[in-house]
Amino acid sequence: MTSSPSHWFGTPPGRYLLARELEIFDAEVADAFGFQALQFGLPQLDCLRANRIAERRVLAQEGEADILGDICELPIATASIDLVVLPHTLEFSASPHQVLREVQRVLMPEGHLVLSGFNPWSLWGAARWLPGGRDAFPWHGQFISLPRIKDWMALLGFEVASGRMAAYVPPCRGEQWLSRWAFMERAGDRWWPIAGGVYFLHCIKRVKGTRLITPRWRMASARRRMLAAVPQKLLHPQPARRGEHGDRPGRGR
Repeated sequence: MTSSPSHWFGTPPGRYLLARELEIFDAEVADAFGFQALQFGLPQLDCLRANRIAERRVLAQEGEADILGDICELPIATASIDLVVLPHTLEFSASPHQVLREVQRVLMPEGHLVLSGFNPWSLWGAARWLPGGRDAFPWHGQFISLPRIKDWMALLGFEVASGRMAAYVPPCRGEQWLSRWAFMERAGDRWWPIAGGVYFLHCIKRVKGTRLITPRWRMASARRRMLAAVPQKLLHPQPARRGEHGDRPGRGR
């Protein structure tokens, strides 16, 4: 029987993963500015809590969310969102590539996208192949590899600004075993960085031809600095005085 996300995040491995993920999401979204921020999926994770955008909303297909709707067909205007967060949204969607297309549509140029996903080439990914492992959350999801996600981002015009891994401790069911393996979390980034249970990507939507428009007063000031003083011509030039053109007084011809 498939357990719910709310139930799983209350278990020891769920609480461990929740703490790791929120720590990284806080760091990635803290400096993103704008007017609108949206989180798609998993209302149990408040991934926007560290962001300072005034309008922060959570959209999901069910549960306690600010907006209920289909993530594959977002009820949001095109180019209206400054920040989008996808916490494990792609691996629990029937059409993850369509979700990314919708995110690309609603994001403004230079908008930010922060996502997380389970790494299939990790201890967390391997746990799906244990007896009964694919019957419960989150193991029944479609774990997508990091290289594949990066390819999708490039095709949709996203530039990867940063990325990292986390959750190196095996998904043990008890607090005692999680504590015993805690040293792997501290050493993971240094010794086996590609084996983290969860990956994070921070991407920026790039649009060709987009450029920053500077205030006009800066251009006017630059033009003034380029101007040089030019002496004005006299309308009625004065006759030259004696001695100004090589004539020496006192000498006869």
